[in-house]
Amino acid sequence: MTTISMDDFLDGGMLREKSFRKQVAEIDWAQYKGDRVLVRGCAEVVIPTWAFLILTAQLAQFVDRIYFGELHSAVKIFTKEKN
Repeated sequence: MTTISMDDFLDGGMLREKSFRKQVAEIDWAQYKGDRVLVRGCAEVVIPTWAFLILTAQLAQFVDRIYFGELHSAVKIFTKEKN
């Protein structure tokens, strides 16, 4: 399982929309094709819901499953339908 940490998108200790969107646009999402991905939030910084939605929308185009939380207690939030 591949993990994406929201901490990696912080700018000056905060999640700033402009820099977040820029970073997201620069990611080659195809690298996650067929993967199961865990999106980890961070406990110290509040992450707005829109940030998770943006990541999920990008990932859903390529991955088989998306989970949220910590590995030992991950919550499945997306499963690609099999044709």
